[in-house]
Amino acid sequence: MTYDKMILGNGVSVSMDCARTGVNNNVIVCGGSGSGKTMSISEPLFLETFNKSIIATVTKRRIVEKYKPMFLDRGYEVVDINFANPSLSDAAYDPLQYVRSYEDITYLAHAIVYANPQKEKNSADPYWDQSAASLLAAEIGYVMMTQENPSFADVLAFHDNPKIIDSPGQGQIETNVDDKYAALEAEAPNCFAVNCWKTFRQLPVKTASCIYSSLNTTIDTIFNPKLREMMSLKRRVDFSQIATHKTVLFVTSSPVNPSLNCFVNMFYGTAFKELFEFAEEQPDGRLPIPVHMLCDDFATGGRILNFPEYISVFREKQISVTLLLQSESQLESMYDPGHAATIINNCDTYVYMGGMDLLTNQRISLRLNAPMEDVLWMPVGETMVFRRGQKPVVTTRYNITKNKIYQDVTEKYEERIAKAIR
Repeated sequence: MTYDKMILGNGVSVSMDCARTGVNNNVIVCGGSGSGKTMSISEPLFLETFNKSIIATVTKRRIVEKYKPMFLDRGYEVVDINFANPSLSDAAYDPLQYVRSYEDITYLAHAIVYANPQKEKNSADPYWDQSAASLLAAEIGYVMMTQENPSFADVLAFHDNPKIIDSPGQGQIETNVDDKYAALEAEAPNCFAVNCWKTFRQLPVKTASCIYSSLNTTIDTIFNPKLREMMSLKRRVDFSQIATHKTVLFVTSSPVNPSLNCFVNMFYGTAFKELFEFAEEQPDGRLPIPVHMLCDDFATGGRILNFPEYISVFREKQISVTLLLQSESQLESMYDPGHAATIINNCDTYVYMGGMDLLTNQRISLRLNAPMEDVLWMPVGETMVFRRGQKPVVTTRYNITKNKIYQDVTEKYEERIAKAIR
């Protein structure tokens, strides 16, 4: 049997068997743009994966086309979700598919509202976002109670309809969908959707209009028309399948369309929650097959709801992550310093590939117990590997071109490209 391992630098590879190593498989990879994170960390991870499932974010389509045949040869199921060009996806991510309770509705509504990164960077009263999440929960609840097998595209279509007419002077506003909620209340008095809608109707007309407008802005930012179309695809991502059968799920985003990052991070939030809950249902509380998530440009989108809490319990569930960052400052700008520290502290492996961020360099010099200039002036191509319980290793980044598997995969990929051009 061939075992999974991680290649972290030239001459540095480690087992992914937590029971044997005693450390978790969470990895922080920190390096400036062009430092080689993809070729020296991400692609070697693919090459050395034979048993676990992987969910990987990529921005270069060549990665998907190059490694898909290799994983198929290894007996993997390969699923391709293309957020950058949804028409090329062979499966859909529909957030509504994973809603099974009122708590799930609340979680989804908050995940969407807070997926917009601007929410974390302003000092506005949280009341507005909480109210927007409550309004979205009312809409999700209504669609789920009144339609058979709805998709989130149905929720978005329903959201496009409400219009605030006016306030009749009786302490609540009027809208053009009040009769729909009244009919639902007649069938299910005091249901979740009706109660959330009543809360919205009690607001003054100007406040209600601002909340609805704010929610509109968030939805327009995250859900473009192509993503709405993708949700109607029949094949949906099944996270329990990923945790029970060897699977590679490629998630393609765009390096030039930052609005997609919000959707990708909302997808991550769903994935972590679903995998955690599926593990909880197992007799031993662990996933049948370990799942590793490769998160490219982890701190460039929005916050992943509850991620600092989730990463603290990943190991016991057989979940792990590789987080690719440009700097620790970037992580702190997305998560507050306390939560950023929690994320870093729960990664037993840290790979530093250089950069110009002073805060990151200061912290690396402390970890290395070396003068800061040794870090600031580290040669291009040098890599520092920190692993809990071991002394740091200073080496060079892994030269993937000398890997025989990589050479074979690349040769076959180039042959397919040449044949397609003819």
